[in-house]
Amino acid sequence: MKATMQFLGIDFGWRSQPSGLCCLRWQENKLHLQDLRRLDAVADILAWVDAQTESDAPALIAVDAPTLIPNATGMRLPDRLTHQHFGKYHAGCYPANLNRPFADRTVGLGLSLEARGFLHAPTIAPQTLGRYQIEVFPHPATVNLFGLDRILKYKKGRLADRAAELLKLRSLILDVLPQLEPSLQITEADLPEIPRTGTALKNLEDRLDSLICAYVAAHWWYWGLNRNLVLGDATEGYIVVPLAIAPSSAPTPKMLF
Repeated sequence: MKATMQFLGIDFGWRSQPSGLCCLRWQENKLHLQDLRRLDAVADILAWVDAQTESDAPALIAVDAPTLIPNATGMRLPDRLTHQHFGKYHAGCYPANLNRPFADRTVGLGLSLEARGFLHAPTIAPQTLGRYQIEVFPHPATVNLFGLDRILKYKKGRLADRAAELLKLRSLILDVLPQLEPSLQITEADLPEIPRTGTALKNLEDRLDSLICAYVAAHWWYWGLNRNLVLGDATEGYIVVPLAIAPSSAPTPKMLF
């Protein structure tokens, strides 16, 4: 396949926190890491998106944040479905509604991406060039991609425990993602070592989460519903999650409502 496509992952700061950003490029049948960083302001994030996808270049952006929120109160359909299908792995997501303090910010990001031509893609024709955006959630993605029996708990707890869990994530990215299809070409030198301070640990956490987001974007584009779940729909909100890796059996296409 000669197509060139870019996959951007945004681990978005729902309120005013910094956001992790990753860009992967599909070239010569492999994914290649182009950029991995963290930025604060939404304007800077959008400028980064513009720089990575100039001249209307085809790209798929995966955002870890609720960019579609139709409900004024309660919990969105995709939020409920993450608890239903991934709760036993501790991978249910935080509920979103329009009364939450983050709603304007996260929905606004989705609208800004739409204005740049990135249309929501809860369905996709695999390996079709275009400009798309999807919502993703790293925790269930890592459960399925890496065959985990629970999430890696690097977000809360003692610093030493968080660092140990983040080291597991880093190792799985390096060991597993190059073996999957699509394959990510990545080496030890591409990823920072695990830091010793809480601030630096959070910085790396955001960047590695954005890398998972970008990989899920590539996995969705490459396989579509053949090897991915869609929790929800374009009306009520949706989250794309790779199907569990099961080498001995062919995955079953699914869309969950």
